[in-house]
Amino acid sequence: MFVATLIAKQGDLTPALVEALRNAWGGEIVQWLAADEAAEFALPAVPGNAHTVWGDLQGQAVDLIVQPFEGRRKKMLLADMDSTMIQQECIDELAAEAGVGDRVADITARAMNGELDFEAAIDERVGLLAGLDEGIIDHVLETRIDDMPGGRALVQTMKANGGYAALVSGGFTAFTSAVAARLGFDENRANTLGVEGGVLSGRVVRPILGQQAKLEALNDITARLGLAHTDVLAVGDGMNDLLMLQNAGTGVALHGKPALQEKCDVRVNHGDLTALLYLQGYAKSEFVT
Repeated sequence: MFVATLIAKQGDLTPALVEALRNAWGGEIVQWLAADEAAEFALPAVPGNAHTVWGDLQGQAVDLIVQPFEGRRKKMLLADMDSTMIQQECIDELAAEAGVGDRVADITARAMNGELDFEAAIDERVGLLAGLDEGIIDHVLETRIDDMPGGRALVQTMKANGGYAALVSGGFTAFTSAVAARLGFDENRANTLGVEGGVLSGRVVRPILGQQAKLEALNDITARLGLAHTDVLAVGDGMNDLLMLQNAGTGVALHGKPALQEKCDVRVNHGDLTALLYLQGYAKSEFVT
């Protein structure tokens, strides 16, 4: 048995659209997870035109996920941080404070779309931050970093239902530790910015955590907890997240870069992070905040 889940921004999902698709696909009774926002119905098989319908619904600002019904509620969340659990790229915000924002943002965008080697790109960007006072990190956290909508509900709801939450980022521990504590993650992994004499050295402490390290985090944490990869819901937005998403039970490209979306079956472009609860079958009334 399979399940089709439709998700949109609050007020943008109409009963008429949901019922029309259910009828066209011969689905079972529609279950509304949130009025005018998220609904689902069971299906005996994946429709042959599912990809075409997904594209049509994207034009109506509606996300569609078709997946096996059994096992969709996961026991672990493995999440990227920048542009996933928070709305910004931390290194871009540091660069803006240093007066090199445009140059660094361009490198970041190209690296996240897979156009540049990740390790070389992070070295180049961090090199431009050399000499910044270490206190700039707290300033950026307080003034420039915003949580992605729905993030706390995602983490807290999965944890309230026995799940484990890990934040794994190609960014920096100075940021992941704060974001993880604020949202309720159980652990976090990231790169470490070099600091000498109270200022940023312009170097990243080795080894650098990139795409392969995120896969290793998936392997390490599931082994430690006695979980299978199929128990994991992973989410990210850039090519640095690809191996993590491909090897998790459910890998979600959240507002993903074009290169990542081409390689992911589950894509959320219009909903926020609560979409990851809806696709697991949670109703809005079950959210824990």
